[in-house]
Order: sequence, then structure tokens, then C-alpha cells
Amino acid sequence: MNQEYGQDDRFETDDDEAVATRRDAGDAESSRASRGWWDRNADEYQNDHGSFLGDDRFVWGPEGLDEAEAGLLGPAEGLKGLDVLEIGAGAAQCSRWLAAQGARPVALDLSHRQLQHALRIGGDVPLVEADAGALPFRDGSFDLACSAYGAVPFVADPVRVFREVRRVLRPGGRWVFSVTHPIRWAFPDEPGPEGLSVAASYFDRTPYVEQDERGHAVYVEHHRTLGDRVRDVVAGGFRLVDLVEPEWPEWNGQEWGGWSPLRGNLIPGTAIFVCERED
Repeated sequence: MNQEYGQDDRFETDDDEAVATRRDAGDAESSRASRGWWDRNADEYQNDHGSFLGDDRFVWGPEGLDEAEAGLLGPAEGLKGLDVLEIGAGAAQCSRWLAAQGARPVALDLSHRQLQHALRIGGDVPLVEADAGALPFRDGSFDLACSAYGAVPFVADPVRVFREVRRVLRPGGRWVFSVTHPIRWAFPDEPGPEGLSVAASYFDRTPYVEQDERGHAVYVEHHRTLGDRVRDVVAGGFRLVDLVEPEWPEWNGQEWGGWSPLRGNLIPGTAIFVCERED
């Protein structure tokens, strides 16, 4: 799961202090930044959030919506024997849950270090290191594809990714992905009251970039409005079946970046797009 963008953010990389800005960032720069950022931060990410994510749990976002409850990929009992591609799998927690239901998942991630955490946790899920915009699979290899905050928020051309997903799906295949809810881009990335005031234009699609002192991007996240996302889904060759905006549950008292019970009870934090391949 990614981080919402903030304003005037600074953080330490291995070499330099990076500064947050808004500027254009293309496919190659975004991909390079994402690979480097997740390789550097995978250890901290898994340490901070691993207990919430579990080793074999399928969680769609910081709200804690569980696929076992939501059934967005279809009934759990219907997953047995299906070939499933998880994109942006991280440590492959979702894929392990799918395997436990009898599915045949493949976990794909851009980050080598994230996949090393998948190996550390263990299991028999095949792991593939690759870019979501160039999936290394034959046409029609999978029945389902899914991504919980993986890849889609970080790519400059989501339609390219969606067309790749469509290519590797079989006719009628389902593609379900979650992202930061687009409305969050109008608010500061703060879990407290300061995160409840509009601070930027929702319609400003300029990417959020963290760059080092040489101007090289070390983290990139791309904003699309809700309408943009729907149009991207259609342009990618899919039919939108459902759009899920999980409410914050009473049991969840954690803060995760800009996600918190305070904000979660007032504004949506996650958008989940349930799509089916158009044939």
C-alpha cells in the first residue's frame, strides 16, 4: 500500500535529503523511482505493517477490508483451481491467502527486496520480478488479476498497465485493484485534524515527486480523478462492475500514514475498482 502525498515533506535517503514537489514524471522515471524506493524501504514497511497485513491475509487497504469478507474476486470457494496474478504483491501476503483457497497464484513485484521478504515468509507461491507495464506472461494465462495498492498509483500510464492485464487474462477474466481514494489528493497527508482541510485542487493531476538534491526522483505517485480512473478502465478494455469505497470499521484503531479513524469516519481513503475483461 502506498502513501498519500503530503506537502513540504522531507525524508532521508541513503545518500541525500529528498524534498517533495509536484512536477511531471514519465514512465521510465516513475518506474526507476518506484523500484529504488521500495527496495530501500521494504524492510521498514514490512516491519511497520507486517502484523496488520499478516503472512497470509488478503487486505484491500488500511481500513482492513478483507477479501474473505468482501468477495470481490468472487466467492472464496470458487477460487479453487483458478490461475491468479497478483500485481505489486510485496511480500505476497494476498497470494498466500489465495493459495490457501486452492487457487494457483503468481506474485509479481517490481522490487527485489519486497520479494525477498516473500521468500523469508515462505510458501510455494511463484515469485516474479517485473514491471506491471510489461508483464512476462503469454496471452490468456490467468483467470483473475488483483492488486492491493500495488503498481497502479505509481505508473504514469495506467492504461498501458490495464491493457497488459487484459492481455494476460482469459475471456471474462476479472481485474480488481485498490488505490488511494482520489479525493484524498485534495487534503494534506496528516491523520489528525490538520488533515481535514482542503489544501490543493482535486483536479491538479501533476504527479507528486520526492527528489534528491540532483533533482532525481526517488519516489513518484500519480493522481487520477475518479472519472479518470473509470475512463482508464474502459480504455484498457474492461467493464467496470463495481466501485467499492470501504468505510472505516469500529475495530480498527490504527493510524497508517494519513489514514486514521478520525479521517476514515469522515472521508473515504480507498477506492477499489472491480472490472471484467471486455471481449
